[in-house]
Order: sequence, then C-alpha cells, then structure tokens
Amino acid sequence: MKALVVGGVGSMGQAAARDLIKQDQVEKVVLGDIVTDPSRLYERLRASEKVSVTKIDVNDHDALVKALKDVDVVINCAGPFHKTGVSVSKAAIEAKVNYVDISDEYKTVVNLFVPEIEERARQAGITILTGMGSDPGTNNLIAKYHASHLDSVDEIALFWVVSIADMEEGATSGAAWDHSLHMNTGSVPQYIDGRLEYVEAGTGEETVNFLEPLGSCPVRYVGHPQPLTMPRYMEGVKTVVIKGAMLPEWVDRLIQEQKETGFLNAEPLDVKGTKVTPYDLTLQLWRTIPQNRDPGPKASGMKVIVKGERDGKRVTYTSDIVGRTAPGTGIAASIAALMLCSGDINVKGVVAPEGCIDPEKYFAALLGRGAKIYQTETITSMLSV
Repeated sequence: MKALVVGGVGSMGQAAARDLIKQDQVEKVVLGDIVTDPSRLYERLRASEKVSVTKIDVNDHDALVKALKDVDVVINCAGPFHKTGVSVSKAAIEAKVNYVDISDEYKTVVNLFVPEIEERARQAGITILTGMGSDPGTNNLIAKYHASHLDSVDEIALFWVVSIADMEEGATSGAAWDHSLHMNTGSVPQYIDGRLEYVEAGTGEETVNFLEPLGSCPVRYVGHPQPLTMPRYMEGVKTVVIKGAMLPEWVDRLIQEQKETGFLNAEPLDVKGTKVTPYDLTLQLWRTIPQNRDPGPKASGMKVIVKGERDGKRVTYTSDIVGRTAPGTGIAASIAALMLCSGDINVKGVVAPEGCIDPEKYFAALLGRGAKIYQTETITSMLSV
C-alpha cells in the first residue's frame, strides 16, 4: 500500500503518517505539503525509509493528479477543508484513487455531497470518505455502534472540547484557528425533532461533564457535519445536535466577544484608505497566544450520548474519550485508509464514516492501538416519570 498525505508536514498529517509506517502492508508514505522542511518532521518519520516529502499545492490540479497516480490512497489533512476538500477530491477522482479527509466542517459535506462529485466518484470506482478523524469520525462510529443495539433511536448528542495547549503544534499554520473561528460564525446545522434547522453558532450553552483533567465545561452549538450526515444513514433518528468549545474558558469567551463586536466579520472595512478584513486580522492575531495566559490542559475530550428504546424500555448510552487531538485524529484517518485498501470499505461515491465503516472492525483496530473509550448503559422503564 502506498499513501499520499496532503498537509503531511502538519501535526495531523504527521500523526496519520506515524501510524501508517508501523503497518507491514504500507510500503510508502508521501508527505505532500506546501512546506517541505524535513526538520519539522518527527524523528521517527525522518528516519523511516518508507517516508518521503514532496511539495504539493492543493490548488495545482495537474501536479496533484500526477502525484496521486503513484499511490493507492490519499489522506487530506490540509485544512481548512471547505477550501481544500473539493480540489483534492476532484484530483483523486481523476487519478482513480480512494480519498479520506479529516474535515470537521459542515460546508465540506455541502460541497462534496453533490450529484457531479458523487457520480464521478462512482464512475471512477472510488470512495470519497469525508470526516474521518476523531470528531467527526470516531464519534460517528460510536453513535452508529450504540444505535445498532437499539430498536429505535431518538437522540444523538455529540459534545467536545479542545484545549489550546493540545492544538499548539498545529496552531502556527493558521488552519486550526481558521476552523475554530469559522465554526463559531453564522448559522450552523442541527437536526432537531426530525428537521434540519440552522441555528446561530455560539448559542444554546449548556454545561457538560468530561473525563478528567477536563471536568465540567460550557459548550455551544458549532458548525460540524454530523447533523447533515447522520440522519442520512440512521433511519428514524429524531435529533442530532453537536456542541463544542475551546479551552480554557477564556478562549471561547473571547471568541464569542470577538464575534459580537465584529472582529469575525468577513466584509472588508476601509481603515485609513486600506481595506482590512476583520476576520483575517483576528485569525492572524490568534496564531500567537500571550505567554501569561493559561493554555489549559494538554488534553481534549469528547462525549457521545445516544438515547432510544429497546424491548419496550428507554436506553441511554454514554461514551467518553480524553486524549490528544492530533494522534486521535491521525490514527482514525490511517485506520480508514487501511480499511479502504483492504476492501473493508467498499461503498463507492461520496460517503461519511457511519455510511461505510463497520464499527466493530474499526474499534478493534483503534483499541488495539491503545485507545480507551469509557461507556455506560442506563436502562429505565417506559413507565418511569
């Protein structure tokens, strides 16, 4: 198996590559990036004979297609994905190479689940798998696994928090912050009572308990893709909501204040004869965190709650994960790429994780890599008040 990791020099791309090179069936991993400085690589990647680095510009279609024709699968780790998802997918279709991305942006789903791309991917005989990181990705499959043990599913609630200390390695590229700000602006999709609704990002605050060292954290509606994809594959589900936040709390509060005061506006302003876009300026400033500010714990977390019925009783499943974002995301993408090449994923066209991956096979691979998922099941009588 040969893989090209687009955005491979970034923290998420390197995390995927580190898992890939451990697998016997992987012959070659090409790290494609606009930045090709080998000193930025982890020592294990620099030392591996399987790894090479090449310059890739996701906007250079012909060069990207040429690079893809020498591999079996491409993993797109180059965000923001509402800008790169379509360009890399179209190159993968032309090269007839399976595609995986780690996009956590709902606009990527809107841009990829269109007749032109879906039909072209099917005709090319390939899979365009979008949203295969930790969130979305692992939590989609947790929800699918729990749903398979219920007669009917009423509600899926997805919660997450990401600490800036945990995203520190990838923050300098700006892509991580671009997503963090972008998902907090405008109206974002939520699936509520059987209907897709668009709610104001940053509203709907509630407090959720995560595993230590995270504890109780306020979370709000954010723009992630699961409310768009899960109802497509999970028949009968009535509600799919997703809420998240950046940690420590001062980070998320400041983002909300910037939104309210216009610092996240995308319309240019005239400042002393120069056009300045507030969003671009704010994004640039977020790339450096003042040393005297609390960066929070070096851990992030997510919680999945699935509610439904089984044998005439109410059942609630709760799953919790805590750990580092980059390894959790990169390993998930690596496992999916390996499953594509082994034939464990055989759906052609554009698809989300819950539409093509067997959760039991996926979690066997994930837990085999040392991941831990804490699960509880609560059963109550339908007669309970």
